[in-house]
This record gives sequence, structure tokens and C-alpha cells, in this order.
Amino acid sequence: MPRYRDLRAPSEGETILMRDGRLEVPSRPIIPYIEGDGTGPDIWRASQFVFDNAVRIAYGGARRIQWFEVLAGEKAKDQVNNWLPDDTLAAIDHHLVAIKGPLTTPVGGGFRSLNVALRQKLDLFACVRPVRWFEGVPSPVKAPQDVDMIIFRENTEDIYAGIEYKAGTAEARRVVEFLQTQMGAQSIRFPATSAIGIKPISEEGSKRLIRAAIEYAIAHRLGSVTLVHKGNIMKFTEGGFRDWGYELAREEFGAIDHEGGPWQVLPG
Repeated sequence: MPRYRDLRAPSEGETILMRDGRLEVPSRPIIPYIEGDGTGPDIWRASQFVFDNAVRIAYGGARRIQWFEVLAGEKAKDQVNNWLPDDTLAAIDHHLVAIKGPLTTPVGGGFRSLNVALRQKLDLFACVRPVRWFEGVPSPVKAPQDVDMIIFRENTEDIYAGIEYKAGTAEARRVVEFLQTQMGAQSIRFPATSAIGIKPISEEGSKRLIRAAIEYAIAHRLGSVTLVHKGNIMKFTEGGFRDWGYELAREEFGAIDHEGGPWQVLPG
């Protein structure tokens, strides 16, 4: 158990563990939560009521969540003068599972986004979002009953690295000048008024995300994995993501090119 400076850990409950790549959840798991800013407190009160009752009904009272409030955002700034305290990161890292309310974007430096800072500091590289339709819910889609997918989005690199420079700043001018004079970039149409962003996409980052998606699909007996990219325009970043994905599927999962590719088929 970490030693906290400004947090008080629950006296009851047990820690969720990771064994052999799977979560081991006790009957009274300690789950940290960040209440959040703005509407966060209202959202949290309603959400906690739902969570607690869902667990009670599902397990007949045999299980219960031990909530552990940790600080981030305006509440953290007011109480401990830190937008994202080390205590909070240590608690989430130790307990493995946490719930977060909406967080404000600090003004005046430090973090461009607390959400991005949390992802990067805890290396939360995969944003996993189930997307499906529930009967009775209005939908603009013609056949909403056919919408059923799991999206794996990279959370820590590409545009989420947060490397950008405001238009008109000295930093933006230096980057534009470097690109034009040293790298031969002539496609910046309005250099004097352009904001500039950099999107790093790595082999390691791409492969671990795609690996997680393929493993999920296999474990849940899903029919396909689709790589979404813009490699026809950005051949080395988006295209690299695509190529590393196909390479990973071949080398680690035994995928075979279908009719010469680019589609592949996994054995079994």
C-alpha cells in the first residue's frame, strides 16, 4: 500500500490484483474515484448510487465497492495546490481500476489537459469504447441493430501527445522555418498564420494497441479487426500504423494475406 501525503486510504476493503494478465477482484474492492469539476459532483452522486445498487443487485449483497476519493482538478488545486498530485497517481497505479469525472483544463501552464496528463503518466494507451444500440433508443442510423463494435483508440501518442504551437508565436515560426528551410516542406499554405502540431506515431505504440485489439477479438470470438487510418495521405505515420498492424498480425498471430492482401485471415 502506498504511503500518501494528503490522502487517507480506506480502513476497509481489499486491493484489486493482476495475476497472469487478468484482474483478480476481491469481494470488497477498493476503487479510487475523482469527483471531477463543474458538473462532476452532481454526476458522481448519481453515478455512485447506480454503481452501488447494480453491484448489490448483481451479487445479492455478497460484494460491495469500497470507494476511495482521490484528488485532481480544481478540488486538488484548492486543497493541496496541485492540479494532479502524486498521491492520486500512486493510488490509481496501485489499485489498478479507477473512475474519473470531468476535469477542467488548467489555465496558465502546467498541463494542457489533465485528461491527457493522466493517460500519459499512467500509460493508459488504449481507449476502449464499446459502441452498440439499445432497443428503444432513437437513432439516425437506418439499421441501428447492426451497430455493435469495440473501438480501440491510441491514447498517448499521435495527436494525443499534445505537441503543438499556437499561430503567431515564436515557437510556431521556428518550426515552420525549420520545416521549410531544412526539410523542404513547401505545402504550408499560410505559414505566418498557421498553428503547428506534430503527431508522433511509433512502431511500439502502434503494435501494442493493435495487439490488444486482436487479443480482445480472439478472446470474445469477434469476427474481424479493422485498422482505421489515413495512410493514403500520411504514408509514414498513418501508413506506418497500418503496416505495423499487418506485420504484427502475421508475426504474432499467424495471419495469412487473403488474395494477396491487404486483408488478412487469422488461423482458426
